Amino acid sequence: MKSKRPVNLPLSQVISVNLKSPVAIASILHRISGVVLFLLIPALLYVLQRSLASAQEFDVVHNEIFGNIFVRLIVWVFLAGLIYHLFAGIKHLLADVGVAEELQSGRNASWIMLALSGIGIVAAFIWVVL
Repeated sequence: MKSKRPVNLPLSQVISVNLKSPVAIASILHRISGVVLFLLIPALLYVLQRSLASAQEFDVVHNEIFGNIFVRLIVWVFLAGLIYHLFAGIKHLLADVGVAEELQSGRNASWIMLALSGIGIVAAFIWVVL
């Protein structure tokens, strides 16, 4: 008699199965981008608060903090997460109202969302880092 209990799959097998589906990739990246946004918002709010304190603080933030390439990379990571999360959220909202709910249209919507996000993330990299 075959057991009907759930089987715990190794992580490598879970990843190999999920990397074949654009819908799964989009879902996993949507969760990761949400975590990135959640973790980086306090630091960026602190920098914003410092920049709004006075004209001298703005100059410090502009020249010293954002003059550092590492800080600009962190800002780009935040923007990349924000761009991706925005497009994935729009895709989910459209699915909630009945657009692209079927299997093939959901896959197509995921590919379109991934492509638009990629374009936006590359544009943000050029704008912030370069």
